[in-house]
Amino acid sequence: MPAIEHLAQRLASYLSEDQVNLVRRAYFYAEQAHDGQRRRSGEVYVTHPLSVASILADMHMDHQSLMAAMLHDVIEDTGIPKEALVEQFGETVAELVDGVSKLTQMQFETKAQAQAENFQKMALAMAKDIRVILVKLADRLHNMRTLEVLAGEKRRRIARETLEIYAPIANRLGMHSMRVEFEDLGFKAMYPMRAERIRAAVLGARGHRKEIVHKIQQSIAQCLEREGLFGEVSGREKHLYSIYCKMRHKRKSFSEIMDVYAFRIVVDKVDTCYRVLGAVHSLYKPLPGRFKDYIAIPKANGYQSLHTTLFGMHGVPIEIQIRTREMEEMANNGIAAHWLYKSADEKSSHARARQWVKGILEMQQRAGNSLEFIESVKIDLFPDEVYVFTPKGSIMELPKGSTAVDFAYAVHTDVGNQCIACKINRHLAPLSQPLQSGSTVDIVTAPNARPNPTWLNFAVTGKARTHIRHALKQQRRSESIHLGERLLDKALAGFDAQRDQISSEHIQQVLKEYQKNTLEDLLEDIGLGNRVAYVVARRLLAVEGETPQPPSLDGPLAIRGTEGLVISYAKCCSPIPGDPIVGYLSAGKGMVVHVDSCRNISEFRHNPNKCLGLSWAKDVTGEFNVELRVEIEHQRSLIALLASSVNAAEANIEKISMDERDGRTCIVQLVVSVHDRAHLARVIKKLRMLNGMTRITRVKP
Repeated sequence: MPAIEHLAQRLASYLSEDQVNLVRRAYFYAEQAHDGQRRRSGEVYVTHPLSVASILADMHMDHQSLMAAMLHDVIEDTGIPKEALVEQFGETVAELVDGVSKLTQMQFETKAQAQAENFQKMALAMAKDIRVILVKLADRLHNMRTLEVLAGEKRRRIARETLEIYAPIANRLGMHSMRVEFEDLGFKAMYPMRAERIRAAVLGARGHRKEIVHKIQQSIAQCLEREGLFGEVSGREKHLYSIYCKMRHKRKSFSEIMDVYAFRIVVDKVDTCYRVLGAVHSLYKPLPGRFKDYIAIPKANGYQSLHTTLFGMHGVPIEIQIRTREMEEMANNGIAAHWLYKSADEKSSHARARQWVKGILEMQQRAGNSLEFIESVKIDLFPDEVYVFTPKGSIMELPKGSTAVDFAYAVHTDVGNQCIACKINRHLAPLSQPLQSGSTVDIVTAPNARPNPTWLNFAVTGKARTHIRHALKQQRRSESIHLGERLLDKALAGFDAQRDQISSEHIQQVLKEYQKNTLEDLLEDIGLGNRVAYVVARRLLAVEGETPQPPSLDGPLAIRGTEGLVISYAKCCSPIPGDPIVGYLSAGKGMVVHVDSCRNISEFRHNPNKCLGLSWAKDVTGEFNVELRVEIEHQRSLIALLASSVNAAEANIEKISMDERDGRTCIVQLVVSVHDRAHLARVIKKLRMLNGMTRITRVKP
């Protein structure tokens, strides 16, 4: 009997006759389209789409997914256009095939970029129809099963991509069986010797374990019988890649990992799960802190089960999972089980998967490039969840190590962007504090607040990191454009000219020379220090047909303290309002403000392309750090005395360190934040009033 008829018989168990005939028709179409093509193994090509459809049939997928599986390589490999598929099989199937089709071969700088672009396209296709990813995963699974025919380097590259991207996606969609097979096949292809040695060790250990496994299984089954509970008890074997990861990351020996015995109990309904839990806890003592209820609070991928660890006979640790038959199906096939159990429940794995794909799409739109996007997605694909509550009592799942900033962005992008503080369990807490399961988190926002660059040091989720980067880029761009405008206007004023006097045709000519699309792009470049305003001004005026006169360097640029990310203050000399200052143009960073006498810029001091005269605006705002060196007699509570004096002058200590010069005198280095020189004078005056004060000096380079 032909292979397609075998498949048709299996499909008849859950699809209608008309639907089976449509799948059969798709097979014959693919067979004709791939006529004459062979796989690397020498088999006729159509065996591949047939195997992919067979994998989906095991998951009881719908007839359209199976048709797309049969046709998934037709567009790419045979030159048949999408329109022909629309005509033959309808819009839905053609869209699925188009979504699964690989990228047209493009020239990327690196393989990483190619992988990232490929995944980006897949994410967009997933957003239209979630079945795209299921067909893609089945396609990858069959390719992994036949991987040995490829050359070593290509085999390892595909295996690495599978372990990094496809196995975590299968996990995220709750498809445990597929994830395990991806990991074991990927592990075998990446590290064949390690995989073989662990496999041999597992086979060797299985003989010693057989008797203990049988005894434990028997005692659990008898216990359930006594209690009048019905459940199927089976031993669970750890798969090779899981053993390897635990040995590597947890620094455990093979024997330590194999010392834990794992069992699964499958029952008929949820109520029985909890009754079985009570029964096994009365049979063996539970290990404190090792009970997890994923039925009441499912994992982010929809996984549900009760987990407990017990002290078995002779102190042997036993891990037990208790779940219903539907949960077992959901655990193994994840989102694919949605087509088997047509659940209208909003919290079904299908709804969760859609939510995840929507989040991926949002990340893709915000990311600067495909590599940044894939980095964010990888973070999101390895969740080890914590469960926290909103002030209204809703549960939110976040990856382990998440902070209030991650929570804020999970609630809404605007909440994250406007976040200024947080309350954890009704108490104010730092935004960087990792969240614990069960905590209630309340975010405090302000309308004009903006993301802080330091958040990237502790934000964990891909969504938070992507949105912070995006907001900072937008903020940096607008600030760079504003600074670029001021620098260019000042340079033009030096030539007794103004921007509005230059015609748009001449501006376009200069933009073309500099390979910029808009004037804003050019101004951003000036603001970031990549182009010198003086040179751009000369070019604009030279284009006008004038011979520009050397600029007048009068009228320094005024610094207001509100310029944001494109103006920074040098740490070497810590300038504060009132100090004579100059600006050093640093490529890509914008302008760095130094004290006029700073030794670090002495060689650039008279170079107009690098240094610019600055002054402080009358309405300058903000706080500026300044370093003080204090010599004072050693006394009790010295730091408290210094802190109270600085506080009395309405200033803050940012940093403090202390050294003893001799038995009597201490040298204290203080970094204090002040508004201007007058404020600094008040701080020094307060410090001078302390008993035993010998000397106070401001530290300058």
